[in-house]
Amino acid sequence: MDAGLFTANNIWMMLATALVFFMHTGFAFLEIGLTRQKNTINILFKNIFIITGGLLLYYAWGFNLMYPGFEDGDIGILKFAGFGIAAPEGGMTAEYADGGYTWWTDFLFQGMFAATAATIVSGAVAERMKIGAFMIFTVIYVGLVYPIVGAWKWGGGFLDSWGFYDFAGSTLVHSVGGWAALVAIFLLGSRIGKFGKDGKPNAIPGHSIPMATAGVLILWLGWFGFNGGSVLSADPELTSLVLVTTSLAAAAGGFGAMITSTILYKNLDLTMFLNGILGGLVGITAGADLMSPNEAVIIGFIAGIIIVGGVALVDKLKLDDPVGAVAVHLICGIWGTLVVGIFGNLASGAQFMTQLYGVLIVGGFCIVTSGLILGVLKATMGLRVSKEEEVEGLDLHEHGMDAYADFRMNQH
Repeated sequence: MDAGLFTANNIWMMLATALVFFMHTGFAFLEIGLTRQKNTINILFKNIFIITGGLLLYYAWGFNLMYPGFEDGDIGILKFAGFGIAAPEGGMTAEYADGGYTWWTDFLFQGMFAATAATIVSGAVAERMKIGAFMIFTVIYVGLVYPIVGAWKWGGGFLDSWGFYDFAGSTLVHSVGGWAALVAIFLLGSRIGKFGKDGKPNAIPGHSIPMATAGVLILWLGWFGFNGGSVLSADPELTSLVLVTTSLAAAAGGFGAMITSTILYKNLDLTMFLNGILGGLVGITAGADLMSPNEAVIIGFIAGIIIVGGVALVDKLKLDDPVGAVAVHLICGIWGTLVVGIFGNLASGAQFMTQLYGVLIVGGFCIVTSGLILGVLKATMGLRVSKEEEVEGLDLHEHGMDAYADFRMNQH
């Protein structure tokens, strides 16, 4: 391979890595904006812990657990390439990864993905989960569960040999986080005041919708790296197609949610509009390289409709998800995965069933593992803060500080 092409590929992959890293700013802003001011430090602390801890865990063993190099569709739970990372022979040359990038770039790009799954859980459990319990859960889930599931497909394991397709992680990242979020909010219970005595949900407004809006726009920008980098080279045709389908699905997702929520609730709800954009992004992620622009618009628009229904379903089940993580990442992640069998270059009944089997297997594994981890934590140290801590805010009780210096002063 020409040295210039190898360099260009690697530079694009490093830029994509930076964009995925920047998504953590978007997640933090979105979570802060949609929750109350008194819990801001707590949410920021969790997000910083996720990216720092996630990267260290991926270095320590996650990368070598996820990419051991399987043969004949091995199930992959017990394969492990050892602790720590060291570049293999030829890892810095065009012989590695078909000249798409170096081994070091490979590690860092994949490491940025690993932390995203725990970030999804962070938003769902906001304002009431003990930070110690969350940190322990994150270490185990990002350190073990995510790499094992990733190995089944991206590491060449049995899902890969079956023909299961997930380009950039509608299931392997978003649903992995979404299933754990669902289990966590079920075990935690709802925030104080979320549901009235009649069982009807009450709105608990976030303290900064402008910040939530900035978070969504940052996430959309980051998705250019999330999906665009998943081409695993700077291939001009495929990379540009992926960026087009990603953007069109995001825009259509926003419109789908805006139109649906306006028809149903007779108001122009910005938060639904924002979550619709994210739903469109999650929905296109499994097949962004397979779809035409027309198909991307359809997939995104339906994802936006799904968002409105998903948020209502979560409320109906008396579950409390402050940021809509279950609707966005789990339900739209499932939609995005199944849609590979409905639209695009691989569409067929057989492919749809393969996608469905993958969704069910990953879902079952994530429910069991997250249920075990959180169940043990609940029985030992407890998952939830006290009523007093929740009412007064986690910032004061868990961290002893406020995000905004004059916050408490203005309360008195």
